[in-house]
Amino acid sequence: MNYLLGTDIGTSGTKTILTDLNGNVLAQESDWVLQTIGEQQLLEITHNGADPYYGYTKMLWMKHNEPENWAKTKLFLPPNAYVTYRLTGEIAIDYSSAGNIGGIFDMNTRTWSLKLLEAMGIPAEMMPLRLVESTDIVGTLTREAAAELCLWEGLPVVAGGIDCGAANIGLGVFEPGVYAAAIGTSTCAALISDKPVRGQGLIVWPYLYHARELSYYFAGGAMAGAIVKWFRNNLCELELQAELEGGPNAYDVLNRQAAEIPAGSEGLIVLPYFMGERSPVWDSDAKGTIVGLSLTHTKAHLYRAFLEAVAYSLRDAMNATGEDLGRHILLAGGVTRSKLWRQIFADVTGYPVVCPKNDVEANMGDVMLAGIGTGLLTYEDVKAWQILDQPLMPDPARHGPI
Repeated sequence: MNYLLGTDIGTSGTKTILTDLNGNVLAQESDWVLQTIGEQQLLEITHNGADPYYGYTKMLWMKHNEPENWAKTKLFLPPNAYVTYRLTGEIAIDYSSAGNIGGIFDMNTRTWSLKLLEAMGIPAEMMPLRLVESTDIVGTLTREAAAELCLWEGLPVVAGGIDCGAANIGLGVFEPGVYAAAIGTSTCAALISDKPVRGQGLIVWPYLYHARELSYYFAGGAMAGAIVKWFRNNLCELELQAELEGGPNAYDVLNRQAAEIPAGSEGLIVLPYFMGERSPVWDSDAKGTIVGLSLTHTKAHLYRAFLEAVAYSLRDAMNATGEDLGRHILLAGGVTRSKLWRQIFADVTGYPVVCPKNDVEANMGDVMLAGIGTGLLTYEDVKAWQILDQPLMPDPARHGPI
């Protein structure tokens, strides 16, 4: 979910309104944008479409449904920019966060679109004027913030950026032409490019490194590890109980059983849309589906079909990109702990899968950005941090057309 903070910054203090609205409600705002502005103009300027995912739909919902809060709102900030403001007293937004708001950000000029702001009735002064690179020092820690955090006054605070982009930085992705997927609770998969990518249904924003030149062409599956966890929690009571009593990890047991099932789960197919779906499907009403179930199928068949569903979701995202994705794909996140699942990703996508030897999360990318921004680290330093494992090759016999 894309959150926005509406902040009323005044002499009496800062009031904060956190917006997190149901997708079906926000779909009305998306429809309004399409009718008022038109999809073509929106795509030409922002390179993004109209969907409840984007932050600007939440602004519009507040404008149209909570005029009293709208009237009290001075400025809209994403959470990381708001935290930076509280730490430093400085107001700025990094390019990736601005682009992820969609709708009102001009990807061609890397600035707010005055044309679209006016068309939507959002005053330009409600958006932070200062746009910065994710490696830029926004300000320094104030005396009050330093005392509260037990840190020292004057500590530089670097902008950072969107979490899935930071995870890519943590993977060592600093150049264009790399496709990387961070798959945990959900899927964040993207191609980093220095030229326009005319993919279908992708989310587009400036990358966290060299944001004015590099773009992040992103597809995001709403469910990945979350549906596997749901399967374990709801259908694997015996395995969970055994784990709690000191037995083997329930996931390890399920993986061993699923490894005995042939690719394709003997005709069992799962659609992983248990909470609607984001890019590139863009259907908040989509539902999870199990197709082809028969008396010959076992729990192991079901579990493997769930793993395969997430892999096909990634393949769908890769196909939507419509570009040459290079020699291999980088894969990080909780899925990499399962050798079976890694092999399924390779077989389904048809690409060699390369994983980091050490676990990578967005916080590693943020450390890299902060190090580069403060001059304590160089590009060469942080590139050397990431050690990748040997490629896991797809089996041609298990890869074929959808």
